[in-house]
Amino acid sequence: MAKVLMKGNEAIAEAAILAGCRHYFGYPITPQTEIAAYMAKRMPKIGGVFLQAESEISAINMVYGVAGAGLRVMTSSSSPGISLKSEGLSYLAGADLPALIVNVQRGGPGLGGIQPSQSDYFQATRGGGHGDYHMLVYAPASVQEMADLTVLGFEKADEYRMTAMILADGTMGQMMEPVELPSGETRTFDKPWALTGTECKRPHNIVNSLFLKPETLEVENFKRYERYAKIEETEAMYESYLMEDAEYCVVAFGIASRVAKNAVNEARANGMRVGMIRPITLWPFPKKAFAEAAKTVKAFLSVELSMGQMIEDIELAIRCARPVSLCNRAGGMIPTPEEVYAKIEAMVKGE
Repeated sequence: MAKVLMKGNEAIAEAAILAGCRHYFGYPITPQTEIAAYMAKRMPKIGGVFLQAESEISAINMVYGVAGAGLRVMTSSSSPGISLKSEGLSYLAGADLPALIVNVQRGGPGLGGIQPSQSDYFQATRGGGHGDYHMLVYAPASVQEMADLTVLGFEKADEYRMTAMILADGTMGQMMEPVELPSGETRTFDKPWALTGTECKRPHNIVNSLFLKPETLEVENFKRYERYAKIEETEAMYESYLMEDAEYCVVAFGIASRVAKNAVNEARANGMRVGMIRPITLWPFPKKAFAEAAKTVKAFLSVELSMGQMIEDIELAIRCARPVSLCNRAGGMIPTPEEVYAKIEAMVKGE
């Protein structure tokens, strides 16, 4: 299939349509508004539903309704908008409903700014709302991955009956690159639990997140975490770059990983044995890859567009067996390859 030049936001929207999504509910907020604009044009032409809700809270509850009917549904927003959706995210988790959520991050906290950030890492990987639950969290590092991970997110959400999130950033959403859009049939799943009408042929299905008996709610939570344990074992994704003989490991995701890769290449050119691990799933975090790397490397460097949130997961994954330092910019700033290289050089020198 020929490649087409698309913005990251547009690639997500078109990939969602190709994955069978025919319902989109959203609300405009920079830097993800192109997703809603694209869906507004495309959905009516293919018999789908586009609705700009009166608020982010309304949009996520519309997602709940369509997900409960067993159909593929998506919403998108940016940082403060995702916060408004957090109660609905928790309700989706409590009812075990699959849906795709897109967060094209901007600087925060508060209204912050409209420049790219990765400071919603904790919010995404720790659930996104109240209660004991997780979402599948995918971190694309190219426009191609924006499309591919959107399709995968829908499929895995259905497979495991849980929400999936594309955690991108403003740069990934706005940048343009050639992309080969998915083709062929996407995986579909039977949904005997869905609210499709009984036709007097089966018992009523109930979609609900309210369990007033604590014994019942405890059982539901333990069952959910048994599923999560399987996901952590089988669904973690990452890219390993020049790690075969690496003595030092750089860790980065999203746009930060593209900057970091340039710095790693420069370090290699100057005789430093440096590699990189790029988590593609932020939950489940690729713990095994880091535990294995910690057996041979001397130190880790986390490159982030935040005040250092992922660094905690790296330390947990390696059980603090090696030092982990931080190279970061915040508030919408992106580190330069030179800044990352300087941090690599300091790590190698043990500074």
